[in-house]
Amino acid sequence: MVNGMEASSPDTVVQIVSKADLWQIRRLAQLIFPATYQHIVPNEQIEYMMDLFYTPEALLKQLESGQTFLIIRYGGRPAGFAAYTRLDKGGEFKLNKIYLDANFQGKGLGKFLLLDVIERIRALGGQSLRLNVNRFNKAVGFYQKMGFSVLFEELLDMGGGHFMDDFVMGMNI
Repeated sequence: MVNGMEASSPDTVVQIVSKADLWQIRRLAQLIFPATYQHIVPNEQIEYMMDLFYTPEALLKQLESGQTFLIIRYGGRPAGFAAYTRLDKGGEFKLNKIYLDANFQGKGLGKFLLLDVIERIRALGGQSLRLNVNRFNKAVGFYQKMGFSVLFEELLDMGGGHFMDDFVMGMNI
């Protein structure tokens, strides 16, 4: 339970994604990622980021480097995904990504998925969670409602002349 909210529902399931099923993350990313950023960053940057993070090779590399990928299903249909990584032995973790198909937003699934991530991290001895979010992404408000606070701003050079203009947010869990 986080902030008095539990992650349970009979028609909602969160599952760990295996190497063989990374294609599901790619398929969801192709649908969700461009729609999420279309009003925030130029299309060239969206394409660059898709190539950087969501090719089969990039996803496999992320998995092999320690990211745990999750998929959320609602009524049996894939609705979104998340990934997290342990940052250090002291219990700090990073939420690398969390995305929900716009067709499933407004049903509490983002909260459900984030709470599931937090419970998994707690079970691993996690004590804090941080994330990067574009400063202009409407998800900033969602994270604040979930108990995250802005730690600092960060401008990251991704290469190719592209930058991520982010808030780094964190919370104790």
